[in-house]
Formats: sequence, structure tokens, C-alpha cells
Amino acid sequence: MSASPLQPVVIWFGRVGDMIMLTALLDILHSRFGRACRVIGAGAWSQDIYAEHPDVAETLWLHRYTPFAFDVRWWRTVWKLRRAPCDPVYVCETDPRKLASIRRLLHWGGVDRARCVFLTETPAALAQVHWVDRLVTLGRQLPGALQESDYPWPVPAPRCAPRLVLSSAARAAGEEWLHRHGVGEAPLVLLQPGNRRTMRGRSLRIRESDDRFWPVERWASLIHRIHAQLPEARIVLCGAPREAVLLGWIEAAAALPEVVLRGLPFPGLFALCTRAHSMISIDTGTAHAAAALGTPLVVLFGSTPPAQVTPRSPCGSPVIGVGGVPLLPRVDQLPVEAVFEAWSRLLVSSTSAATGP
Repeated sequence: MSASPLQPVVIWFGRVGDMIMLTALLDILHSRFGRACRVIGAGAWSQDIYAEHPDVAETLWLHRYTPFAFDVRWWRTVWKLRRAPCDPVYVCETDPRKLASIRRLLHWGGVDRARCVFLTETPAALAQVHWVDRLVTLGRQLPGALQESDYPWPVPAPRCAPRLVLSSAARAAGEEWLHRHGVGEAPLVLLQPGNRRTMRGRSLRIRESDDRFWPVERWASLIHRIHAQLPEARIVLCGAPREAVLLGWIEAAAALPEVVLRGLPFPGLFALCTRAHSMISIDTGTAHAAAALGTPLVVLFGSTPPAQVTPRSPCGSPVIGVGGVPLLPRVDQLPVEAVFEAWSRLLVSSTSAATGP
């Protein structure tokens, strides 16, 4: 980089998994422009994801459902955009309604269109490629107002993979949980049964249309098989507070109180991931967090194509996907044997990675 450093502004009103995959782009832009990024998202939880992340200088968040005219945070973000007239802006959103809101935000923030790059306008925008690869393609683009000679592709090349950093608050929450439950050095096997569809609104909702729901009795059967294979392990049920009902059903069905524990939500869950032996998760943001922290992982897919969203690891830790289109468009079509067999292969992969060169 030969020109003055700039602070990239990155905008995406995505969910947890989206904002974790976004870290692949943040690494590229930090290296390319010389300053850590300013991220604009929707939801206060994004601050937990990026707390103490070296590629993020500031996290701004808007209320997802509040009209912009009544959202104080929206106007604060407009003010900050107006104070940074030269910084490049990368827009990762693809949803038309959210894009309209972002364009309004940029207009009120006085952002010159020549400073912006939109994911929807990149060569990989409509291709059936992995989301991380789309974001890397976006990171290769420059706004029209800037020159490639001033801000070339970084050398050495970025990792081009998501990466999370454990914050001090997450580490403290994890250590407190481990101490409270007396886990000691026992291996932790994390299970994430829920997804955002099972916790939509203020209560647990299990619907026929939820293609990511795996029946309670199969989770219980899987717990018994894991316990038989790895009896010294503590099996931890993870989930948001609103998923407590679902976790309780699984815990009661498993009837192994000396094995099954209740895990932490974000950000404490990040600490458990770094300590975990492995994780089995529905295709959700928790799976992306585990992979980005290097946890060996099995992911259960429904109607989402695994080729586009399978979590990626920055350190080569194994990630095995089970199900997904076109083979199995619903998670409830997966037998327990298939998931347990994938977890067993995960153990072999983890051992090979640990003993390899």
C-alpha cells in the first residue's frame, strides 16, 4: 500500500452466521487499506462477535425492525458516515428491501457512489458459490474513486477464511461456567439442536415447515451413542435462552443427568468452543462460530445447499456436513446412524490433523 491508510466501512444486515463469515472480508480489507474496519449491522449481538477482533475498530448496529426515522442509532450512523468522506464502503447485503434501507443510509450519510462497492454488482453475485468465496471476490474489488496501484492486493495473501477472536468477556464467562460445573479436564462435546426458526418470536415454535428441526428422540439417541463411545466426555446442550424448552425436552429424553449439561449462549459459548473436543450442530450461526474458532464440527443441513454455506475453519480443523439438497432437503430425514457415523469420522480426521506434519 503506497497511499494514505483508509478505514473501510462494511455493511451487512445479516444473521450470526453471515457476520462470522464476514470476518474473511474484514481481514482482507484491513490488510489492503491499512486500518481496521468499521462494521455496520443490525442487532446489538454483533458487538459480541467482534469484541476485541483485530480487524474491527468499531461496530455500529441499527434496530432491525424500527423505522429509520425513529431509530437514534440510525442517525448516529449517518453522522459518522458524514465524518468519513474518503473511506471506502463495501456493501455485502443482497436482500432488496435491506438494500433499499442501506442506500437510504448512504444517501443521508453523504456517501459518494464512487466510494462504494456492492456485492450484488460483483462477478460472483449470482453464482452458486460459497458465501465466503463471494466475500473474497468482493474484497478484490476497489471503489471507482480509488486506484489499484495505491491499494493493491495484500502481500502476504490474506487467509480468506472466517476467524473469531476470543474476547476477555467471553473467556471470563467460559471459565466461570467450567468452574461452576466442575468440568475439569473432561472432554466437552457440544450439541446445538435449535436454529432461528425454532426460536422465532418470544416462544419456542416447532413447525412442519422447519426443515432444520431434528426430532428430540434422535438427539437423545445420539447422546447415548456418544456417551458409549466417549464415556469420559461431558455432553453440553447449547442454545439461546428462548431455546431452553427444547433443550429441556432433549435432556429429559436422554435421561443422563451425569452427562448432559446446559451450555452458554453467546459470547460465553465461544470460550466453550475453544475448549471443546467437538461439536454437532444444526446449520446455524453457532456452527459458523465453532468452525471459525477451530472446533471439529459436524453440521446437519436441510434445504440450504451445503456447497454455499458449509462453515469454514481458518486453521484446517475438520468440518463434515450431513444431508442438504439435493440429497436430503430436510434434517428430519437424517437417521441417527448417519450423524453418529459422521461424528466418528470427525474423530479420525481430528487425530490425523493433530499428528500430521
